[in-house]
Amino acid sequence: MVRFLAAVVSWLRTGYPHCAPQTDHQPILALLSRRLSSEEVIAVARNLAHLDRPGHTDIAVEILRITDRLPAPADVERVRALAGELR
Repeated sequence: MVRFLAAVVSWLRTGYPHCAPQTDHQPILALLSRRLSSEEVIAVARNLAHLDRPGHTDIAVEILRITDRLPAPADVERVRALAGELR
């Protein structure tokens, strides 16, 4: 993860104006999309285990409840795949 962040910051600095302060990267990094961790995917799938076939909305609502952020379609699919394996 540290290597990934270092690569992102390096990429940002390459195209960053030289006259801009070097400490203004945090707002830009906040715009990067977040991906659910493996632990979060497992938690969402376990929380939905009581449902026979959790739908897209069920999964999205549970991701939102756990992370307080709107889910990415790829994260919904990761949870759907794991939920299928847990049955």
